[in-house]
Amino acid sequence: MTISLTDSAATRVRTYLDARGAGVGLRLGVTKTGCSGYSYVINYADEIAASDIVFEDKGVTVVVDEVALPLIDGTVVDFVKNGLNEAFSFRNPNVSGECGCGESFNI
Repeated sequence: MTISLTDSAATRVRTYLDARGAGVGLRLGVTKTGCSGYSYVINYADEIAASDIVFEDKGVTVVVDEVALPLIDGTVVDFVKNGLNEAFSFRNPNVSGECGCGESFNI
């Protein structure tokens, strides 16, 4: 099981963690929502719980709750800039469909 980051995503996370001055890494998870079932949740990881699964990639610690991992196993997290817009994007091999707006997915 693995979660990985592109160079762009790793640079973005490291830059923001350094500017923030706190945190152990990036926390990635999912929540039930939207028209297709699940949505990604991304935040700073300030601590690591006993039930968390921890990955290291490109100098960044990625923390995932053990319940979310089967839904996002193999995901590649990218950070994309498009004009004035910038956002994390996810290439999840487990996704079988997405809603029309791209905000949620199903497995």
